[in-house]
Amino acid sequence: MAEPASDNKPTAAQVMVEALRAEGVERVFTVPGEENLDLLDAMRTSGIEVIVTRHEQGAGFMAATSGRLTGKPGVCLTTLGPGATNLVTAVAYAQLGGMPLVAITGQKPIQHGKQGQFQILDVIDIMNPVTHYAQQVRSAAVVPALVREAFRRAGQERPGAALLELPEDIAREKMDSKAGAIEPSEVRRPVAEAKAIARAVELLQSARKPLLVIGAGANRKRTCEALRKLVDRTGLPVVSTQMGKGVLDESHEAWVGTASLSDGDLVHHAIEEADTILLIGHDVVEKPPFVMEERKRPVIHLNFSSAQVDPVYAPQTEVVGDIANALQQLNEKLEVQSHWDFDFARRTRKALDAHIAELGERDGFPLHSARMVREVRAAMPDEGIVTLDNGLYKVWFARHYPTHFPNTLLLDNALASMGAGLPSAMAAKIIHPDRPVLAVCGDGGFLMNAQELETAVRLELDLVILVLRDDAYGMIRWKQSSMKLPEYAMNYRNPDLVEFANCHGATGHRVEQTDQLAERLRHCLDAPGVHLIDCPVDYAGDESLLDEEIRELKSQLKHT
Repeated sequence: MAEPASDNKPTAAQVMVEALRAEGVERVFTVPGEENLDLLDAMRTSGIEVIVTRHEQGAGFMAATSGRLTGKPGVCLTTLGPGATNLVTAVAYAQLGGMPLVAITGQKPIQHGKQGQFQILDVIDIMNPVTHYAQQVRSAAVVPALVREAFRRAGQERPGAALLELPEDIAREKMDSKAGAIEPSEVRRPVAEAKAIARAVELLQSARKPLLVIGAGANRKRTCEALRKLVDRTGLPVVSTQMGKGVLDESHEAWVGTASLSDGDLVHHAIEEADTILLIGHDVVEKPPFVMEERKRPVIHLNFSSAQVDPVYAPQTEVVGDIANALQQLNEKLEVQSHWDFDFARRTRKALDAHIAELGERDGFPLHSARMVREVRAAMPDEGIVTLDNGLYKVWFARHYPTHFPNTLLLDNALASMGAGLPSAMAAKIIHPDRPVLAVCGDGGFLMNAQELETAVRLELDLVILVLRDDAYGMIRWKQSSMKLPEYAMNYRNPDLVEFANCHGATGHRVEQTDQLAERLRHCLDAPGVHLIDCPVDYAGDESLLDEEIRELKSQLKHT
């Protein structure tokens, strides 16, 4: 904590830093502004690392990913007005994606303002819809309680974002009492009720073709362990949503595939064939892997909180409580049934594996997405981390990139914002400095926060950025084609990305033929420093592949 004033009464800024330390905060991501200089000065001697970024959105994405990887709220700090509005997308990214984050913004003095309405916006009103909690600090005395509540709200199930606004005059206000930080309390999550567990057991045991579907909420260490034990013992087949990838090792024989598309893919054959579905940690914010309007089979919701009813999600049975504990109870009570028939899942897995292998062999330049994903998977060790920006390639990574550990493929299928891939990779490398980290970005998403290249170089990160260049907004062009609309307003021109990387102090590389990508990836992952690989990709065949070929394969599987 910074040295208090001579009267030994700490300021609100100093007390806030003390409260951050009590929460275990190790670093804060920031774009500084004059309204938060007191808070920055209090951090100067606090032991908290301050990481300066080049845009507030980058700071927010890095803080959100820090929360996603550690389970503890990441922290970002910006100023008022445009600093706060630049942060909104990253705050929403954390809120919808279930990533714990605490944002702190500055504000003009609220007691004796002398600048009229210059830069003043109602930041609390702006942030309320995209946070669990947003409060202005109006007195030094309430700082400890507000910080504790912000971290409690951000870290509770379901995790998300919280915001505190610290006005400039309140930051300098002295504390009248000696009350310090409020230490976090120990909280035990409620466990699922026995009758709910019994009903879930009854439905699963009476089913002939039961199926587990894993969502983002299951991505917790204890949940992964409990799920593995249940699946090992029972053999129940498993599908995941995009954000549920990694919860179960995808080399497991019970693994079926990822619902990378909303419908029509091979994996949806298993979902349609199942006569009872247990959804574990599913959230309606994720694109649903099936539609429930016909309500033709029992659907069991297992999550920390009750189901949000939606036209595409209305489960008949709910098991509410700590997910890991509920899975342990199921494992103790669920008996393996001789009438269970998992052939529908095995046939789906076999057909999907064959299709993935066939697409991964495709030659041609620029690269096809599936070939690109195959080369990335071959280059990355199992515990390496790949972070994705948002684009058409995300579908192919979800479908073709097998994960073996949690949080080794970081994608966002909640807000699905462009611009997060590079900052997320930087945060991942900071949290896990000994693990290889690769950011995969489309050219559109990369250039939304490409200025953070300077931050990555300044921080001396060992990081690889694979930029997939098609000189267009590829996913939207695909949707435009799917809607039978003429191509319009999708193309742009990129700078020379190799020179762009070099002028930032990184090292640029270019892929000029298909077989070069594997070599470039291996070289860059082994080399120190920040490396950017400019890789041309071709999405031209994706329209017919996603809209026709895959759906036809699913139809053939259905009639096998």
